Amino acid sequence: MASDKAIELVSGASGFVGGHLVKLLSREGRRVRAMVRNPDKAVDLQQLPGVEIVVGDLRDPKSLQRAVSGVRRVYHIAALFRQAGFPDEVFYDVNREGTRRMLEAAIAAGVERFVHCSTVGVLGHIAEPPADENTPYNPGDVYQRSKMEGEKVALEYFREGRMRGVVIRPAMIYGPGDMRTLKLFRMVARRRFFYVGAGTAHVHFIDVRDLVRAFMAAMDRGHLNGEIYIIAGERALPLKEMVEMIAARLGVPPPRLHLPVKPMQWAGSLCEAVCTPLGIEPPLFRRRVDFFTKSRWFDASKARRDLDFRPSRTFEEELDDIIGWYREHGYL
Repeated sequence: MASDKAIELVSGASGFVGGHLVKLLSREGRRVRAMVRNPDKAVDLQQLPGVEIVVGDLRDPKSLQRAVSGVRRVYHIAALFRQAGFPDEVFYDVNREGTRRMLEAAIAAGVERFVHCSTVGVLGHIAEPPADENTPYNPGDVYQRSKMEGEKVALEYFREGRMRGVVIRPAMIYGPGDMRTLKLFRMVARRRFFYVGAGTAHVHFIDVRDLVRAFMAAMDRGHLNGEIYIIAGERALPLKEMVEMIAARLGVPPPRLHLPVKPMQWAGSLCEAVCTPLGIEPPLFRRRVDFFTKSRWFDASKARRDLDFRPSRTFEEELDDIIGWYREHGYL
């Protein structure tokens, strides 16, 4: 365990996962340094006990040196997620080279342990589910490819002895306060949700509250090094089953409309090809179509064995918490 004086750095602290991790570490009495690009987005963290805010950018090595000064442990959560208007090289500069810069800064500062956040997206479509840590890489877009390269950089440093640490691969992340899944819940609530295809592809989520517990467990088990851990929820289930559960909780009929896959894939690809070079947010992404057709189903038994990780809630309880938060804040 870390001593009372040990500083633990969380990169990407103003994001959904990073923010939850900072709050958990603060509740546990840890001394936390929260690295953000824009401190205006971290106002809620500034009031937490034991938390200091530092400005850092994965493309600016000097800012990373300042961020890790005096730090003993690093949780590297920051990344460039899927955003329109960025050329491919920016994704690689942030998600691959940014990881390398963070590791180099950590080594120079004498950091003892490093937990790197990757994604199950590096495995792409799971043709033979469930996937585990030995499933071959199969990224499907530039975000997933750049995260794969960042993961490889981290594993190289760990396994060559330059830094001790592990890689965490979260399943699809959700939880109370998650605005990315709001569109799904809102469309179901407004009876506007439709399927692309049969809706039989499996989805596998992880509650952010459980995910950050897994990060802490991985950090505190210092004997583990160079390993990969998939962190996933209680179970995977077909998208159609999940949506019907959401509809039942919202008191609306289950969606019935199913659109054909191929035309929607073509439309998504066309929208991206036209809009992305112009810096316009496409009205339809190919990856959003893929959400309906690509299977995501994971075996998290390695994390159960090594990290003693188990989800703290059932899938139904997680849905109830998310819907309750949306309603409480006026989103549904």
